[in-house]
Amino acid sequence: MRYYLALALALICFLVSGQENYSTQTKKALETMWKAKDDTGYQKALNMYEEAFRIYPDSIDGTGLYKASVLASELKNYDKAFQYLTPLVKMKADEDGYPGWTYVIGESSKSEYKNLLDDPRWNALKQNALLDKEQFYKKLKEIQDEFFAVKNNSFDEKENTDVLYSKIKNDAPYLAKKQQNYSVLFNVNDSITTSYLVHLPKNYHPETQYPVLFFLHGAVRHNVLSDYQMVAENLGGWNRFYTKYADLNNVILVFPKGGRKYNWMTPDDGFFMIPEMLKQIKKAINVDDNKVFISGHSNGATGSFSYLMKQPTPFAGFYGFNTYPKVFTGGTFIENIKNRSFINFSTDQDYYYPPNANDRFTQLTAGIKADYHEHRYNGFPHWFPQFDASEPAYPIIFNDIKTRKRNPFPKEISWEYDDEKYGNMAWISDMKLDTLQPKAPWHRVLNFKITKWLKYDKNDSLTVEHVNKNAFDFPRKSGKIKAEYSKNVFKIETSRIQSFSINISPEMVDISKKVKVFINGKLYFNEKVKYDRKFMLQNFESNRDREQVWVYSLPIKI
Repeated sequence: MRYYLALALALICFLVSGQENYSTQTKKALETMWKAKDDTGYQKALNMYEEAFRIYPDSIDGTGLYKASVLASELKNYDKAFQYLTPLVKMKADEDGYPGWTYVIGESSKSEYKNLLDDPRWNALKQNALLDKEQFYKKLKEIQDEFFAVKNNSFDEKENTDVLYSKIKNDAPYLAKKQQNYSVLFNVNDSITTSYLVHLPKNYHPETQYPVLFFLHGAVRHNVLSDYQMVAENLGGWNRFYTKYADLNNVILVFPKGGRKYNWMTPDDGFFMIPEMLKQIKKAINVDDNKVFISGHSNGATGSFSYLMKQPTPFAGFYGFNTYPKVFTGGTFIENIKNRSFINFSTDQDYYYPPNANDRFTQLTAGIKADYHEHRYNGFPHWFPQFDASEPAYPIIFNDIKTRKRNPFPKEISWEYDDEKYGNMAWISDMKLDTLQPKAPWHRVLNFKITKWLKYDKNDSLTVEHVNKNAFDFPRKSGKIKAEYSKNVFKIETSRIQSFSINISPEMVDISKKVKVFINGKLYFNEKVKYDRKFMLQNFESNRDREQVWVYSLPIKI
């Protein structure tokens, strides 16, 4: 028995070692390819790939075949190029790689295989690839349709309003899912699409409400939108610890795909995507509305911070690795943090945002008593999530997800904005600016100076650059509101605000009694409010939030 156990363990070790050695060797081949300046360098890289194929035939993957075929094409070794292209194109999409047809009819195929375009074998491969693409998208649609399938459910607009409110709160038309991972097509507009990947807990049950964590990727300017997401690309690599701890804690993961123009940082064109994706997801699976979170790395962490600053209402908390804590599309209004929370994981060798600036930022947030926490990891560069040493950060995130819960009806709100698209926070909505008015005395600007910045020199050595820059920019005038309620009484102060609305929930006030509203110290409203059936349904349809159901909206004009 011990002999066979030892033999099995040895075999496992051999297979694992083989895969690791294959990966190591093909990585070196890729680096050689990048550094190559002529055919001699390309031939050396191709030889390295072929040696890896020979020694580890069971480890050959699509990426290896792809790079080898490109190299052979560049070297005008046509037979060898097709030798690697033929099995590559036949590869089906799976959790480890892209479907083979993408290599032949993808955007870069004409440039990468320019030497093969006149070969009859190329046209044959292309025709088969087009058929494979058609079947791929047909299957993808079937999977997406299954993801969005729910029980027949509708609300009777003539229903008693109390009953309608209860039905909305308890709306749960969900079905079991056949898969754990779903790539979902997302319409950015009438002509542009992207996608997001949903990773469900292994034993997802439609009657259980689950926390959701969005992960926003970095390098948005170097990414392109994609109609579909591959599982390994999102769940492995730098994201491996998100997957590990999400699975341990039964948290749904969502991985959106952004690009240069449509993303979560800058410009503002794609900022709507995450809330809209959340709305779609809530239609398909049972989400705990009070436990939706956002995390990210680099540009993605800046995106997470931007949702905290501009549109936090649907979310409970925010996280970021190597964050640049600044809004790049307008003003950065730090006191908005007080409506939610942020946990940042920084490193001392980060060129993206320097440690001295992180220190000043932490001091600033402490001064306003914001729920902001920073964890510093020394000895690591900007790409911290790549390292195994980053793993201790993830239990911090998932323990916070476990214990943190959004209050859908906060007793106090402080909100500042300079773009009316983001004039909404919890039960205050539709804020309109009046920037011709003077600011209230309590409407202050918070900022600080950054004096040192880390940068890499031409020798890839990290150096300190002395700078004199403001942490935040304020390109437009802003408006601000401070609001609170207790025992059917609302007290609201405004600065540069023209109008807004107060959304009412029966969980905030006693509907049977009068509601009083004081605006800047003066009584503005003193009447009863009642359920507005049409508003209830329209509002639920716009956000699918079962925990934050408004029954009446009171318009206020200053």
